[in-house]
Amino acid sequence: MKAHGVTEVTEVTDADFEAEVLAERGRPVLVEFTADWCGPCRQLAPVLSAIAAEEAGRLKVVQIDADRNPATPARYGVLSMPTLLVFRDGEPVRQMVGARAKRRLLQELEDVLAAGVAAGAATPAAGATPAASA
Repeated sequence: MKAHGVTEVTEVTDADFEAEVLAERGRPVLVEFTADWCGPCRQLAPVLSAIAAEEAGRLKVVQIDADRNPATPARYGVLSMPTLLVFRDGEPVRQMVGARAKRRLLQELEDVLAAGVAAGAATPAAGATPAASA
């Protein structure tokens, strides 16, 4: 957190990825795999900052520089920048590749955020979409 009311996307490294992302419980973590040379990553930065501020209670947003921290992208098979991975309780549950508008990203995160609100809700398998209730 920066000055009053301003949330900044936290930068994580290979060294603290486990503590900052995998150990997080109670809310999903959105990880942006980025690089200094990546133009679409720069376009995505204000979108992620806005979402980090607006959804701070329901979603943790972090970024990791893939060039300076090669072990983590290799571990999750990240080949393109930007790649967004959503983790819940230490497990990846969603992957998105490429920059997108804030509205589209929020739509893609809707079920992840909703599942985080439901206390004690079962975590869907990686890549699975929660079934709609009848």
